Amino acid sequence: MERKTKIQAEPNKQELVITREFDLPVELLFKAHAEPQLVEQWMSTKVLKLEGRKHGSWQYETSDPNGNVMLRMNGTFHEFIPNQKIIRTFEMENIPFDVQLEFFEFETLTEDTSKLTMHLIYRSQTLRDQMLQMPFAQGLNMAHNRLEEVVHKLK
Repeated sequence: MERKTKIQAEPNKQELVITREFDLPVELLFKAHAEPQLVEQWMSTKVLKLEGRKHGSWQYETSDPNGNVMLRMNGTFHEFIPNQKIIRTFEMENIPFDVQLEFFEFETLTEDTSKLTMHLIYRSQTLRDQMLQMPFAQGLNMAHNRLEEVVHKLK
């Protein structure tokens, strides 16, 4: 099955450009990134904090079925413009992986479809390549599939 989430990794660069078209209006696509209850549903994670505003912060936590924390992520919002863009930092607290900078752009395609473009910048090309060696692409595609499924019910 073809992945709907596309990842572009140019050689000799320290960035990724990720695109995905959704069968959702841009308002609902943005809402999926801005409302804690929706984030929890499609990311299968717990939202500890989500202050959707410039200079706000966010923190998510993923646990195993026994409640043991497997992954904690956090960052700061640099821009948070509804239905248009989010600029934030992303850091994994319990994994030795440097902070990255993320630019999310939300674009209206039609009344019922939208596009998300994510531009992720890593400190080095080596770090970017390490991320690509993980099951990152598959996991992101699965998460985006869940996002569309969960949020589609709000239409």
